[in-house]
Amino acid sequence: MKINRHGRAKVLTQSEIQLIFSHGLDNNRDKTLFGVCLFSACRIRECCTLQTQDIYTPKGNVRPRLIIRKSNTKGKLATRSIPVIEDLRRLLVEYYPLAGDIYLFPGRSDGHISEDSAARILRGACNWSLD
Repeated sequence: MKINRHGRAKVLTQSEIQLIFSHGLDNNRDKTLFGVCLFSACRIRECCTLQTQDIYTPKGNVRPRLIIRKSNTKGKLATRSIPVIEDLRRLLVEYYPLAGDIYLFPGRSDGHISEDSAARILRGACNWSLD
């Protein structure tokens, strides 16, 4: 168990993940943000910095593969391309009207949502759902 970000993280069961998505995350942005993390196994920073054009075609369709740019990866070694499974595709189709012009998950200013804000949302959802 982690205490103040120290220790070992808990591995969530399928039922705990379902609880978080059904009761802990209360809007499409949050569900899509963590759906991308869950279904693509990307880090929170990689998810927050996704660009809309790397997910959607110019016509607004979900691309068959999402792209995580080299500059946003942990080691900055290579761009990754990850297949979009049907569950993730449904979340992304529903989220499309809320997507930003540049970043998939826009922040309060001109940039993207911060990793700290995203992590805080997930911690809150976990605390609420798993108590």
